[in-house]
Amino acid sequence: MKTDTEVKSNGLEILVREMGAVDAERFITLILKEPFDYTKWQKDLFAEGSVDKISRDAMTFRNSNKQ
Repeated sequence: MKTDTEVKSNGLEILVREMGAVDAERFITLILKEPFDYTKWQKDLFAEGSVDKISRDAMTFRNSNKQ
C-alpha cells in the first residue's frame, strides 16, 4: 500500500500530465475553495452511466487515441 505522500504525489503528477499545470492548480483550488462532498460529486459525475458503460467508453476513447 502506498503512503499518503506517495498518493498525493502521484495524484498531482497525473493532474499536471493530463490537465496541464494551470488547470491542475485551478482544479485543486476549486476543490479547496468550497465545501466539497467527494461521494456526492462522484455520484453526480457518473450518474448517467453504469460502471460497464463508463469502462467501455474509456476503452473506446483509449483505442481511438493510440499513437
